[in-house]
Amino acid sequence: MRVDLAYGDHGLSVELPTSSTVVIEPRRRPAVHDPHATLVEALTRPVAGPPLRRLVQKGQSVAISVCDGTRPQPRALVVGAILEQLEGIVDLSDVVVVVATGTHRPNTPAEIDSMLGADLVRAVRVVNHDCRDPAGLTQLGRLGEDVPVWINSEWLAADVRVTTGFVEPHMFAGFSGGPKMVAPGLAGLETVLVLHDSKRIGHPLARWGVIDGNPVQSDVQAIATATGVNFALDVVLNRQHDIVAAFGGELLAMHRAAATLARRIAMVPVEAPFQVVLTTNSGFPLDQNLYQAVKGMSAAAQIVVPGGQIVCAAECRDGFPEQGSYRHLLSSRGTPAALLDSIESGAETVADQWQAQIQAKILCAARVAVHAGGISDADLVEVGLEPAGDIATFVARALRRAGPGARVCVLPDGPQTIPYIAA
Repeated sequence: MRVDLAYGDHGLSVELPTSSTVVIEPRRRPAVHDPHATLVEALTRPVAGPPLRRLVQKGQSVAISVCDGTRPQPRALVVGAILEQLEGIVDLSDVVVVVATGTHRPNTPAEIDSMLGADLVRAVRVVNHDCRDPAGLTQLGRLGEDVPVWINSEWLAADVRVTTGFVEPHMFAGFSGGPKMVAPGLAGLETVLVLHDSKRIGHPLARWGVIDGNPVQSDVQAIATATGVNFALDVVLNRQHDIVAAFGGELLAMHRAAATLARRIAMVPVEAPFQVVLTTNSGFPLDQNLYQAVKGMSAAAQIVVPGGQIVCAAECRDGFPEQGSYRHLLSSRGTPAALLDSIESGAETVADQWQAQIQAKILCAARVAVHAGGISDADLVEVGLEPAGDIATFVARALRRAGPGARVCVLPDGPQTIPYIAA
């Protein structure tokens, strides 16, 4: 059977044996007929709290946070709808769009034009958040469970603060979007490191699809609430990255409503684990580096047998990426177990440690192979991964190695589908 995988811009087709292949996809939801009308409805008839327009007064400044280029958020549509609601009240010169990069690299001017549209970029000021620039951060003391909080100063200086994002299951925060558009999105490096320390992301409730009792989500909510988010607007997307629903209003109520729908779409039960799981990282822009592709590996790890085989198809056009210490961490300790021990003992205190920790845990539990056009086979081997040049051949070999009756589960859209073993 032919399976079409989300990979880069154009996808990848793989022939797999019909008798031993199970394909799991997100529950299909059609795109809304009129995305603009859907966004306006969310802005004017929110889940909780007053409409956006009633929260803003003449002469006030407005900050809007948006996802960075590693996320498929429909930013131009979302920000355009917000500016339409502010028309006649707020001057465009008093609006700043802050790209919530977290610890990622800044987006280039060309990327920002592509993300927001050149006309919008010329109309309002757009800035990249920089978690490593103390001059652009303001300290807010300690919030949540003793998190030292530094937040983007542009964000805090605005009279009105509006978060925008998209909601899908997240591997240790439960769900993306909502309060994550403040922290880690607009937080300082020290804040992000604590939010993602081994104690928090190692907690049994810090996992896909869990909000209540999740220590990462709890701290993120505490920080976002303390900054005074006035309005939040999130969308839920289908596999084509089209809007299927929009939710606006008070931050936490809005986010919970969006997460409820995202859970119904993305989380799929299976009866038993598989010997082989073939996954992706949902194509571009989500699969532009190996750092992001760990999410696809983590989705696969939910349903692979101990010692089984994960195969991840992620283009990785930006490599590991090279900036930061992620690549160095992966190759620094010789074995995944040694790397995991060093991170959990606190020996590593760098921004990329939590992603390396998750990858190390997966490698301790299963074999992991990667098909990546942007990373050489030698470089994959250096960081403990197997190269999967021809995916069909690699999967066939893994099934033979697993023995009679072995099955492969395919997640064509990677972490847009989160399978779990039914109780």
